[in-house]
Amino acid sequence: MNLTKLRVQAGVWTGEVTDIGAEPPALAVTHLGAPVPGVEVTQAGDRWIVSVPIPAEALCDGVQTILIADARTGARLEAITLLLGTPLDEDIRAEVALLRAELDLLKRAFRRHCVETMG
Repeated sequence: MNLTKLRVQAGVWTGEVTDIGAEPPALAVTHLGAPVPGVEVTQAGDRWIVSVPIPAEALCDGVQTILIADARTGARLEAITLLLGTPLDEDIRAEVALLRAELDLLKRAFRRHCVETMG
């Protein structure tokens, strides 16, 4: 089964399943291990349209993930990732600072290696 994101609009994530069968796809949609209510799967011609309402509990500071999986096999099909709030800004700044420090360390080590092997 292949699930492709179409859009997010008015708090609803919409995707499509193009590997269509006679029965609608069995999906398990969870946030923090709990099922997400209100998930709809409707047929539209030669594809299934999946609508996942983003729960209010998922709208909080930090990073939240809603997982969509095949209910039969457990295979992950898609992840809806939400990034919100001021703490996120601080996390990103800290990550960028760490990456800069690591890059400086690598540049110094590379320059040292070049000097040692050339002369």
